[in-house]
Amino acid sequence: MAAAGALFGPLFRATEGPVSARETVNRNSSPSDLKITDVRACRVAANYDYPLIKVYTNQGVYGLGEVRDAGVEGIALILKPYLVGRSPLDIEGNLKTVRQFAGHGRMGGGYSAADMAMHDIAGKVYGVPAYRLIGAKRRDRVRIYADTTDHKDPKIYAERMRKRKEMGLTFFKMDLHTELIADRPNAVNERGVSTDKGLGYLCEFIAAIRDVIGWSAPLAADHFGPLNVNDAIRYAKAFEPYQLAWAEDLLQTREGPRYPWQNWRGYKTIAEATTTPVNTGEDIFALEDGFRPLIDNHAVDVIHPDIETAGGLVETKRIADYAEAADVQVAMHHAGSPVGGFAGYHCAATFGDHFLAMENHALDMPWWQDLVTGVAKPIIDKGYVAVPEKPGLGLELNDAVVKEHLRRPGYFEPTPIFDDPIVSGFRLGGPWPHFDETGKWCNCVTYE
Repeated sequence: MAAAGALFGPLFRATEGPVSARETVNRNSSPSDLKITDVRACRVAANYDYPLIKVYTNQGVYGLGEVRDAGVEGIALILKPYLVGRSPLDIEGNLKTVRQFAGHGRMGGGYSAADMAMHDIAGKVYGVPAYRLIGAKRRDRVRIYADTTDHKDPKIYAERMRKRKEMGLTFFKMDLHTELIADRPNAVNERGVSTDKGLGYLCEFIAAIRDVIGWSAPLAADHFGPLNVNDAIRYAKAFEPYQLAWAEDLLQTREGPRYPWQNWRGYKTIAEATTTPVNTGEDIFALEDGFRPLIDNHAVDVIHPDIETAGGLVETKRIADYAEAADVQVAMHHAGSPVGGFAGYHCAATFGDHFLAMENHALDMPWWQDLVTGVAKPIIDKGYVAVPEKPGLGLELNDAVVKEHLRRPGYFEPTPIFDDPIVSGFRLGGPWPHFDETGKWCNCVTYE
C-alpha cells in the first residue's frame, strides 16, 4: 500500500467523506470513449529546428510532443493513420503498432513524439503529472548540464564557461573540435586526428576551463573527430589528469552498415584502457538492438539517451532502469525545445541515483523558455529545472512566440496528405482483387 501511495498518490486523495471517481478525472473527458482524431505539426526555426506535434482527440483534450532536434515533422505525421481512431490512453498498445516505423537517429523522432503527446493527454485526463504514469518520483528537480560555444582562444573559451557558472550551472560540457588546433603546426594528422602534440594543445583548453570552474565541478567533453579505437584511447588517456565527467561519442565514424555505437567491443576496449569515463547513446533508439549490448557488456561508463530519439518516456525509462541495474550511469542528451525538455524532466524524475544530468543546448537563446507557458520561470534556475506537478507535461505552447519563429508558414494546419498510410499500405479488406475463402479469384469492388 505504501508503494502504491508513492506511485499513484495524486490519483487518490484523503477526505473526510466519500469521493466520487469523477472528481479524480478531468471532467472534460470521458476516458472510455476517448479517441485520437488528428495529428498536426509545425516547426520552430531555432539553433536546431524543433518539430512540434499536436495529437487531438474527440473530447477537446490534446497532447504535445516533439520530434528530435534538426529532424522533420513528417516522421511523426506518417504515424497518423495508425493512431487515429485509437484510444490515446492505450499508450503501450499504440506504440507497439507504430514501432515498425521507428529507427535510430532522427528516425526515432516520430515514435518518441507520439509517446510524449499520449502521456500529455493521459496525464490531463487522469489529473496527474506525466511522471506518475511511468514510475515513482525520485527527485523534485533535474540537474542541467551546459553546452558552450567553443573558441580557438582558450582564454575566450574559458570566459564563456565562466558565464555559464555565473548563470548558476553546476555541470559543464565543452566541445574539443579538431578545428580548434588545426592552424597550429604539426597538431593534426592527415586523417583529421590530433597528433600527440595536438592533444597537448587540446588539453590547454581543458586546463583553462578547469581554472575557471574549478576541479570539483563535473566537466564533460565531446566532438573529437574521426577517431578509431586506438586514437580514442590516446585521447582519453591524455584527458585523465583533468578528471572529466565523461568523453562523449569517441567513435564517430560509421563503419559500413554499422553505427559507431554498435561497435561495443571497440568501446569496451577504450573504457578498459583509461580512467576517463566513456559515454555514448544520443542517436540510439530503444533498449533492444540499441542500448542493451553496451550495457550488458559494460562497454561504456555512461549511457546518453535523447528522449526524442530513444523512444519517449516509456522506452527511456526502461533504458535507464536497465542501466541502473547494471551499475551504468545515465545522462540525457537534449538539444530541443521546452516541450521535449519537460518530457525528459518528467522521465528523469523517476530515475535512480545513477542519473547524472540532462543537457540544455539553448542557454544563449533569449526566447527559448518563452515558447511555453504554465511552468515556473526561469525554467533553469541555479542549474536545475523543477519537475511540474500539473497534469500531463504541465505546459502549454505560447502561440504568439511559436508563430513568430516558425520555419515556414502554417500553424498546426490540417494534414490530409497523411490520412492514408504512406510508409506501409498493407491492409485487409477491400475493394481489392483477391482470392475469396473458396479459392476463387474475385475482382470485387465492395468492402468485405
